[in-house]
Amino acid sequence: MKADIDIDIADRKQILELIDHISARQENNGEIQRHNSGVYVTDIPYDPVNDCASIDYRKAQDRGYFKLDFLNMRVYSLIQSPEHYETLLSKPTPWEKLLLPDFVSEVVHISNHYSNLCAMPEPIDSIPRMAMFLAVIRPGKKHLLGKPWKEVSRTIWDTTDVGYSFKKSHAISYAVLVSLHMKLLEEQKQSN
Repeated sequence: MKADIDIDIADRKQILELIDHISARQENNGEIQRHNSGVYVTDIPYDPVNDCASIDYRKAQDRGYFKLDFLNMRVYSLIQSPEHYETLLSKPTPWEKLLLPDFVSEVVHISNHYSNLCAMPEPIDSIPRMAMFLAVIRPGKKHLLGKPWKEVSRTIWDTTDVGYSFKKSHAISYAVLVSLHMKLLEEQKQSN
């Protein structure tokens, strides 16, 4: 099975202290290093010298090993409780704030993309559109920047060998996080 599982959490160290794991190995130009976020929670050959798996994560995947990526996402540290999270999810997203460069500069995943937001001929006013935008700003789909959403939607999720591109599942989850962060920023502004 080939899969790419990313788990965003406020502090990856906290979860890794609770589970037995082996850091994934990454080999680049003959250099061995521990993968930035990937770990194995199942048996995999271990390299004690480098304190990681003894097989590069790409080869390990081809051999059927299953890697999990635990990613630090500071936005989650702003959520006070499960109830706070539910309340945030139920609030409308202030999509109109995407017209404000100062606001956009604070939003996770899009902070450096205000000019790309402005290049889109139609507004981003939903999770699906934000997901498509997040995919459009990746090198493999950059040619769709500035196109209407109907045109973007025809090919945005097609796989390509040209440049890095997002899978739909990743883009949707990132779009939900962007929406959540926008709501948190609004909440902070209102409480100040």
